[in-house]
Amino acid sequence: MSTDTMTFSSESVTEGHPDKIADQISDAVLDAVLTEDPDGRVACETMVTQHLVIVAGEISSKAAIDIPAIVRDVLGGAGYTDASYGIDGERCGVLSLINPQSGEIARGVDEGGAGDQGMMFGYATDESRCLGTDRPGMAQALMPLPIMFAHALVERLAELRKSGEVRWLRPDGKAQVSIVYDGEMRPVRVKTVVIAAQHAPDVGRQEIEDTVVRKVIAPVLPASLYDPERTRHLINCAGKFTEGGPMADVGLTGRKIIVDTYGGAGRHGGGAFSGKDPSKVDRSGAYAARWVAKNLVAAGLAGRAEVQLAYAIGEKDPVSVFVDTFGTGRMEDSELIRLVSDTVDLTPGRIIGRLGLKNPIYRRTAAYGHFGREPGAGAFQWESADLAEEFRAAAGAATRNGSHGEASGG
Repeated sequence: MSTDTMTFSSESVTEGHPDKIADQISDAVLDAVLTEDPDGRVACETMVTQHLVIVAGEISSKAAIDIPAIVRDVLGGAGYTDASYGIDGERCGVLSLINPQSGEIARGVDEGGAGDQGMMFGYATDESRCLGTDRPGMAQALMPLPIMFAHALVERLAELRKSGEVRWLRPDGKAQVSIVYDGEMRPVRVKTVVIAAQHAPDVGRQEIEDTVVRKVIAPVLPASLYDPERTRHLINCAGKFTEGGPMADVGLTGRKIIVDTYGGAGRHGGGAFSGKDPSKVDRSGAYAARWVAKNLVAAGLAGRAEVQLAYAIGEKDPVSVFVDTFGTGRMEDSELIRLVSDTVDLTPGRIIGRLGLKNPIYRRTAAYGHFGREPGAGAFQWESADLAEEFRAAAGAATRNGSHGEASGG
């Protein structure tokens, strides 16, 4: 078996990154609507810049929401309580430019159809199982490890900042992780870790580097893959990083779609997630595709699986269902397409109901990834392995019946 044949990298960003601030505001607006009106329609976009937040889009709902209060709550929760950090949530301006949803779109959705046309992808891989009991949550996530480690690193930065353990950390930050794989797509080692951590002006670079390695990287990365002597650490490569957040870069909803999904290991469909109610299949269809892909892998029917769903506006059934297992499937991909199509109702209404997507769960999704999270309290139900047994049973029946016909929907 060949080793050290491929290196793959993924990045994540903290909740204080300007684009993620925009995502969180858009999803907090959505949650506020759904709390009062589960049938509310929301397509909300946010722009965050120095001293100003603009919220625009379409909302049709009986809910009465206070957008400036929502904006200030998100900014404060992410640590923006002082203008020197990038924006002051209590003193910045908030401009709301909200209109009702198009009646033409609403008519198609009211009858149970998809809220738009488009294609969505879901992805799962068993590579995380190599962690075993060392990281049980990650092992069961069935996600690519570069993005999972990157999320964990930026979450650790936020944890140290919020607790006050590292006094000089500020809200903005990024992490990038490069992992070497062998020829069988199995993780071998962490090759490089890149961290950018916004900091106070009165801290030296050596202290930043030492603290990040000791308190961020070492506690997060598993010893089975991380060797501090062999892994390359690149921390605040540009030198100082005191100007961050919206002071340094305008934030926009939907600009971190690869951070939101699989870190580039799986494909992404046509649209971002945040600020969209679940009638928009850009969001609900992508969640359903991940749910199906994860359960195919959890059922042992594939080592890797990518699922594509495609919809037409106003139509209930997907216009196509596609499965690619990259040669790792226990059945032909065409048979898995048939299995999925026959086992799971992938109409938007059924997806929304089964995954609990009318609940106000979305602000939690808007930082540290929409996938690979543990389901609980009604959120992240697309991460449940509740289809695995159904898939195993259907696969067993297909094998006993010798089904090798053409798959539907492919």
